[in-house]
Amino acid sequence: MELPKLFITLLIIEALFISQIQVLAAPTNSNLFREYIGAEFKNVKFTDVPINPNAEFHFILSFAIDYDTLSSPSPNNGKFNIFWDSANLSPSQVSSIKIAHSNVKVALSLGGDSVGDGFAYFSPSSVDSWVSNAVSSLTRIIKQYHLDGIDIDYEHFKADPDTFAECIGKLITTLKRNKVISFASIAPFDNDQVQKQYLALWRKYGHQIDYVNFQFYAYDKGTTVPQFLEYFKTQSSNYNGGKVLVSFGTDASGGLKPDKGFFKACEKLKSQQQLHGIFIWSADDSKANGFRYEKEAQGLLAGRH
Repeated sequence: MELPKLFITLLIIEALFISQIQVLAAPTNSNLFREYIGAEFKNVKFTDVPINPNAEFHFILSFAIDYDTLSSPSPNNGKFNIFWDSANLSPSQVSSIKIAHSNVKVALSLGGDSVGDGFAYFSPSSVDSWVSNAVSSLTRIIKQYHLDGIDIDYEHFKADPDTFAECIGKLITTLKRNKVISFASIAPFDNDQVQKQYLALWRKYGHQIDYVNFQFYAYDKGTTVPQFLEYFKTQSSNYNGGKVLVSFGTDASGGLKPDKGFFKACEKLKSQQQLHGIFIWSADDSKANGFRYEKEAQGLLAGRH
């Protein structure tokens, strides 16, 4: 008689455990807005960008790269240097924008597409040496600039997916453990080689990654609303359990543009409790149109679209 009782008790415990997981994984909307800034040296300042006080706002400095700063840059095995417009986006300006707007945080992004006249490669000598150098050099930069988080945007690789996963995973884990950063994001896009790297990282260290800045603007130009929503579904499945943010570019990139239905797609996701946030590439390009779409995106996220 005791065995059935034990079995029933175990079933009840299992049901409660599953329900807790479902609650934790339940989709929710967010008011998070993020924007990359500084990569194109167009003299854009933090104060140029409109900031809605009812949105959570992240500036992402672009980029810090583990290359030397010579005229012909070469890989530096985790020893990061600043490659953003630091004259207009300086430590004092970071401090000032955060003091002026309590809802603002500032991160830096690692890697990017290019450096100098060539691609910016992820090219570690070894996992341990890269991680050691990266923790040291990034801790110095993050503290100097009063930053809050990091974003991973490597797009070209001279290392296998397991090495990338270990290097980046250990870097994020160590910086969080040392309380140097409070959040981390990754910025993959729909390319087989890129996805192999980031999905290997996600499988092993996804619990350390707070946001997935998926580059939906890397899809073809002329993307429709139904296609966009299907892409979002696919990438949400790939990065299962992650907060996948939607995105568009204000440059000549592809994807679903604001004037072609991007915000309509966002409203649809919002109605399904799946709008985890919006990010834009980039403030440098948006300056020419007066940051029109930054205002619209934040208005939607803040509930006043």
